[in-house]
Amino acid sequence: MGRPQLYDGALREQLLTRAGEQVFRHGIASLNLRSLAADSRTTTAAIYSLFGSKARLVAALYKRAVEGFSAHLAAVPTTDDPAEDIVQLGLAYRASAMADPHGYRIMFGDEADPRGIDRAVALEGAETFTPLLDAVKRGVAAGQFPRGVPPEAMAVALWANVHGLVTVELGKFLPRQARDVTALIEPALRANVRGWRADL
Repeated sequence: MGRPQLYDGALREQLLTRAGEQVFRHGIASLNLRSLAADSRTTTAAIYSLFGSKARLVAALYKRAVEGFSAHLAAVPTTDDPAEDIVQLGLAYRASAMADPHGYRIMFGDEADPRGIDRAVALEGAETFTPLLDAVKRGVAAGQFPRGVPPEAMAVALWANVHGLVTVELGKFLPRQARDVTALIEPALRANVRGWRADL
């Protein structure tokens, strides 16, 4: 007979969720396994059994966040209008952040350094930039964007636009007058994309 499983997948998911909440509120440095165990009504032995260490727990948080983020981006279809695809990727970016703000902080907060995470997981995170970069390259090939600017530079500028907007929204920094955030963000994304257009 095999060794009985002491801790199941449900507990693992619960621990990841609770850990994500702690990180969102206080940052990775404050993540404490004893308080996490107490908050999850389990033991530190369970955490070590499921993850092995605090570092591996953080890596698991990062991986789960990347997978959710990637799924949102993958749901955006590739069309013959790369500029519009970029807008839709930006909206998917925001939708992912709103659906999992804890994961968003794990991925993009200043505490999580991908260099300290398993190489395969870090590479998976880096690959989330590919859909945007590919759309920019298709836009250049289609004449929508200028050829004199490196696609990587345009992609970073476009990413920074949506990243800044989403970070401000999650941080509750938007002024009270900006009540309909969706109505604010989409025009901002479109204006940024339009500013790069070479065919308008």
